[in-house]
Amino acid sequence: MSRVQSIERAFAVLGSLVGGPLGVTEVAGRARLPKSTAARLLASLEREGAVEQMPGETRYRLGPRIAALASGLRERRGLVAIARPALVDLAAETGEAAGLSVPDGQAAHYVDQVDSHNPVQVRDWTGTRIPMHAVSSGQVFLAHLGAPVLARFLAEPLERFTPATVTDAATLLERLRDVRRDGHAWAREELATGITSVAAPVAGVDGEVVAAIHVHGPSYRFPAPGREDSVAQAVRSAAARVGARLRAGT
Repeated sequence: MSRVQSIERAFAVLGSLVGGPLGVTEVAGRARLPKSTAARLLASLEREGAVEQMPGETRYRLGPRIAALASGLRERRGLVAIARPALVDLAAETGEAAGLSVPDGQAAHYVDQVDSHNPVQVRDWTGTRIPMHAVSSGQVFLAHLGAPVLARFLAEPLERFTPATVTDAATLLERLRDVRRDGHAWAREELATGITSVAAPVAGVDGEVVAAIHVHGPSYRFPAPGREDSVAQAVRSAAARVGARLRAGT
Protein backbone atom coordinates (compact mmCIF):
# COMPACT_ATOMS: atom_id res chain seq x y z
CA MET A 1 0.00 0.00 0.00
CA SER A 2 1.44 3.41 -0.99
CA ARG A 3 1.78 6.25 1.51
CA VAL A 4 -0.87 8.28 -0.33
CA GLN A 5 -3.27 5.34 -0.33
CA SER A 6 -2.70 4.83 3.40
CA ILE A 7 -3.51 8.48 4.08
CA GLU A 8 -6.66 8.29 1.96
CA ARG A 9 -7.81 5.18 3.81
CA ALA A 10 -7.05 6.72 7.21
CA PHE A 11 -9.20 9.72 6.33
CA ALA A 12 -11.96 7.38 5.18
CA VAL A 13 -11.85 5.70 8.59
CA LEU A 14 -11.95 9.04 10.39
CA GLY A 15 -14.80 10.21 8.20
CA SER A 16 -16.83 7.14 9.07
CA LEU A 17 -16.71 8.12 12.75
CA VAL A 18 -17.99 11.67 12.32
CA GLY A 19 -21.56 10.56 13.01
CA GLY A 20 -20.68 8.76 16.25
CA PRO A 21 -19.07 5.59 17.63
CA LEU A 22 -18.86 2.50 15.43
CA GLY A 23 -17.49 -1.02 15.63
CA VAL A 24 -14.77 -2.29 13.33
CA THR A 25 -17.24 -4.00 11.00
CA GLU A 26 -19.31 -0.83 10.64
CA VAL A 27 -16.21 1.29 10.05
CA ALA A 28 -15.04 -1.12 7.37
CA GLY A 29 -18.43 -0.96 5.67
CA ARG A 30 -18.69 2.82 5.67
CA ALA A 31 -15.06 3.31 4.62
CA ARG A 32 -15.38 0.56 2.00
CA LEU A 33 -12.35 -1.27 3.32
CA PRO A 34 -11.60 -4.88 4.23
CA LYS A 35 -12.27 -5.47 7.91
CA SER A 36 -8.62 -6.37 8.55
CA THR A 37 -7.46 -3.10 6.96
CA ALA A 38 -9.97 -1.08 8.98
CA ALA A 39 -8.84 -2.78 12.19
CA ARG A 40 -5.18 -2.08 11.42
CA LEU A 41 -5.86 1.58 10.63
CA LEU A 42 -7.96 2.02 13.76
CA ALA A 43 -5.12 0.61 15.86
CA SER A 44 -2.64 3.02 14.25
CA LEU A 45 -4.97 5.99 14.67
CA GLU A 46 -5.59 5.04 18.29
CA ARG A 47 -1.85 5.14 19.01
CA GLU A 48 -1.80 8.69 17.63
CA GLY A 49 -4.81 9.77 19.69
CA ALA A 50 -6.91 10.34 16.58
CA VAL A 51 -9.46 7.70 17.65
CA GLU A 52 -10.22 5.97 20.93
CA GLN A 53 -12.33 3.06 22.09
CA MET A 54 -15.46 3.77 24.06
CA PRO A 55 -14.91 2.86 27.74
CA GLY A 56 -15.85 -0.78 28.29
CA GLU A 57 -16.79 -1.26 24.62
CA THR A 58 -15.26 -2.37 21.34
CA ARG A 59 -16.66 0.60 19.41
CA TYR A 60 -14.42 3.49 18.36
CA ARG A 61 -14.99 7.24 18.35
CA LEU A 62 -12.93 10.25 17.27
CA GLY A 63 -10.13 10.87 19.75
CA PRO A 64 -8.73 13.83 21.68
CA ARG A 65 -6.18 14.73 19.03
CA ILE A 66 -8.92 15.36 16.46
CA ALA A 67 -10.82 17.41 19.03
CA ALA A 68 -7.71 19.49 19.73
CA LEU A 69 -7.11 20.13 16.03
CA ALA A 70 -10.73 21.16 15.52
CA SER A 71 -10.62 23.43 18.56
CA GLY A 72 -7.49 25.15 17.29
CA LEU A 73 -9.10 25.72 13.90
CA ARG A 74 -12.22 27.23 15.49
CA GLU A 75 -10.11 29.52 17.66
CA ARG A 76 -8.04 30.69 14.68
CA ARG A 77 -11.13 31.35 12.58
CA GLY A 78 -12.64 33.25 15.50
CA LEU A 79 -9.49 35.35 15.81
CA VAL A 80 -9.53 36.18 12.10
CA ALA A 81 -13.19 37.25 12.29
CA ILE A 82 -12.53 39.46 15.32
CA ALA A 83 -9.43 41.06 13.79
CA ARG A 84 -10.78 41.64 10.27
CA PRO A 85 -12.55 45.00 10.95
CA ALA A 86 -9.39 46.36 12.59
CA LEU A 87 -7.33 45.27 9.58
CA VAL A 88 -9.74 46.99 7.19
CA ASP A 89 -9.52 50.23 9.19
CA LEU A 90 -5.74 49.98 9.50
CA ALA A 91 -5.22 49.45 5.77
CA ALA A 92 -7.40 52.48 5.04
CA GLU A 93 -5.61 54.62 7.64
CA THR A 94 -2.06 53.74 6.60
CA GLY A 95 -2.57 53.22 2.88
CA GLU A 96 -0.72 49.89 3.06
CA ALA A 97 -1.59 46.22 3.49
CA ALA A 98 -2.52 45.18 7.04
CA GLY A 99 -2.25 41.62 8.27
CA LEU A 100 -2.69 39.21 11.15
CA SER A 101 -0.26 36.50 12.21
CA VAL A 102 -0.05 33.90 14.96
CA PRO A 103 2.92 32.07 16.49
CA ASP A 104 3.40 28.60 15.03
CA GLY A 105 6.38 26.82 16.53
CA GLN A 106 9.41 28.93 15.63
CA ALA A 107 7.58 30.68 12.81
CA ALA A 108 5.11 33.50 12.35
CA HIS A 109 2.11 32.16 10.45
CA TYR A 110 0.27 34.77 8.41
CA VAL A 111 -3.47 34.04 8.64
CA ASP A 112 -5.14 37.10 7.09
CA GLN A 113 -4.37 40.21 5.07
CA VAL A 114 -6.35 43.23 3.90
CA ASP A 115 -4.84 45.06 0.93
CA SER A 116 -4.79 48.81 0.48
CA HIS A 117 -6.02 50.69 -2.58
CA ASN A 118 -2.49 51.48 -3.71
CA PRO A 119 -1.85 50.28 -7.28
CA VAL A 120 1.57 48.95 -6.20
CA GLN A 121 0.99 46.22 -3.63
CA VAL A 122 3.02 43.88 -1.47
CA ARG A 123 1.87 40.34 -2.26
CA ASP A 124 -0.60 38.57 0.02
CA TRP A 125 1.38 36.50 2.53
CA THR A 126 -1.64 34.66 3.95
CA GLY A 127 -0.81 31.02 4.64
CA THR A 128 2.94 31.64 4.73
CA ARG A 129 5.11 30.58 7.68
CA ILE A 130 8.27 32.63 8.18
CA PRO A 131 11.05 32.25 10.79
CA MET A 132 10.30 34.66 13.60
CA HIS A 133 13.58 36.55 13.57
CA ALA A 134 13.09 37.77 9.98
CA VAL A 135 9.76 39.63 10.26
CA SER A 136 8.27 42.26 12.54
CA SER A 137 5.42 40.07 13.79
CA GLY A 138 7.86 37.27 14.58
CA GLN A 139 10.07 39.66 16.53
CA VAL A 140 6.99 40.67 18.53
CA PHE A 141 6.44 37.00 19.41
CA LEU A 142 10.09 36.49 20.32
CA ALA A 143 10.09 39.59 22.52
CA HIS A 144 7.34 38.08 24.67
CA LEU A 145 8.72 34.55 25.01
CA GLY A 146 9.88 33.28 28.37
CA ALA A 147 13.65 33.44 28.86
CA PRO A 148 14.30 29.66 28.59
CA VAL A 149 12.29 29.33 25.37
CA LEU A 150 13.94 32.40 23.85
CA ALA A 151 17.38 31.08 24.80
CA ARG A 152 16.67 27.82 22.95
CA PHE A 153 15.55 29.76 19.88
CA LEU A 154 18.66 31.93 19.88
CA ALA A 155 20.91 28.90 20.33
CA GLU A 156 19.97 27.73 16.82
CA PRO A 157 21.51 29.25 13.67
CA LEU A 158 19.41 32.15 12.34
CA GLU A 159 18.77 32.00 8.61
CA ARG A 160 19.81 34.99 6.51
CA PHE A 161 17.28 36.12 3.89
CA THR A 162 18.77 39.50 2.93
CA PRO A 163 21.85 41.50 3.92
CA ALA A 164 19.64 43.23 6.53
CA THR A 165 18.46 40.04 8.28
CA VAL A 166 19.58 39.98 11.91
CA THR A 167 21.41 36.69 12.38
CA ASP A 168 23.54 37.53 15.42
CA ALA A 169 21.89 36.38 18.65
CA ALA A 170 23.23 39.25 20.77
CA THR A 171 22.07 41.85 18.25
CA LEU A 172 18.63 40.26 18.01
CA LEU A 173 18.35 40.11 21.80
CA GLU A 174 19.04 43.84 21.99
CA ARG A 175 16.40 44.43 19.32
CA LEU A 176 13.86 42.42 21.32
CA ARG A 177 14.49 44.57 24.38
CA ASP A 178 13.56 47.60 22.27
CA VAL A 179 10.41 45.82 21.05
CA ARG A 180 9.26 45.16 24.62
CA ARG A 181 9.98 48.78 25.56
CA ASP A 182 8.31 50.36 22.51
CA GLY A 183 5.36 47.99 22.13
CA HIS A 184 6.05 47.40 18.44
CA ALA A 185 8.72 46.08 16.07
CA TRP A 186 10.00 47.45 12.77
CA ALA A 187 11.64 45.14 10.22
CA ARG A 188 13.29 46.92 7.32
CA GLU A 189 14.06 44.66 4.35
CA GLU A 190 14.98 41.78 6.67
CA LEU A 191 12.90 39.13 4.89
CA ALA A 192 12.79 40.54 1.37
CA THR A 193 14.60 43.46 -0.20
CA GLY A 194 12.22 46.35 -0.75
CA ILE A 195 9.67 45.48 1.97
CA THR A 196 9.34 47.20 5.36
CA SER A 197 6.89 46.20 8.09
CA VAL A 198 5.82 47.13 11.60
CA ALA A 199 3.91 44.92 14.05
CA ALA A 200 2.39 45.06 17.52
CA PRO A 201 1.26 42.30 19.90
CA VAL A 202 -2.31 41.12 20.51
CA ALA A 203 -2.80 39.92 24.09
CA GLY A 204 -5.35 37.20 24.81
CA VAL A 205 -7.49 36.39 27.83
CA ASP A 206 -4.60 35.58 30.16
CA GLY A 207 -2.41 38.41 28.90
CA GLU A 208 -0.28 36.09 26.78
CA VAL A 209 0.59 37.30 23.28
CA VAL A 210 -1.54 35.17 20.93
CA ALA A 211 -1.22 37.12 17.67
CA ALA A 212 0.28 40.19 16.04
CA ILE A 213 -1.15 42.91 13.83
CA HIS A 214 1.20 44.25 11.18
CA VAL A 215 1.37 46.69 8.29
CA HIS A 216 3.83 46.26 5.45
CA GLY A 217 4.60 48.07 2.25
CA PRO A 218 7.28 48.89 -0.31
CA SER A 219 10.29 50.47 1.39
CA TYR A 220 10.47 53.33 -1.11
CA ARG A 221 7.22 54.76 0.26
CA PHE A 222 6.67 53.06 3.63
CA PRO A 223 6.81 54.56 6.10
CA ALA A 224 6.32 57.98 4.55
CA PRO A 225 8.73 60.65 5.85
CA GLY A 226 7.63 61.86 9.26
CA ARG A 227 4.95 59.17 9.65
CA GLU A 228 6.92 56.40 11.36
CA ASP A 229 5.61 57.22 14.84
CA SER A 230 1.99 57.70 13.74
CA VAL A 231 1.99 54.43 11.79
CA ALA A 232 3.43 52.53 14.75
CA GLN A 233 0.80 54.11 17.01
CA ALA A 234 -1.96 53.09 14.60
CA VAL A 235 -0.73 49.48 14.59
CA ARG A 236 -0.47 49.41 18.39
CA SER A 237 -4.00 50.81 18.70
CA ALA A 238 -5.40 48.25 16.26
CA ALA A 239 -3.70 45.41 18.14
CA ALA A 240 -5.04 46.73 21.45
CA ARG A 241 -8.60 46.85 20.06
CA VAL A 242 -8.38 43.28 18.79
CA GLY A 243 -6.99 42.13 22.14
CA ALA A 244 -9.79 43.88 24.01
CA ARG A 245 -12.40 42.16 21.83
CA LEU A 246 -10.73 38.79 22.36
CA ARG A 247 -10.73 39.23 26.11
CA ALA A 248 -14.36 40.36 26.04
CA GLY A 249 -15.32 37.33 23.96
CA THR A 250 -16.73 39.47 21.16
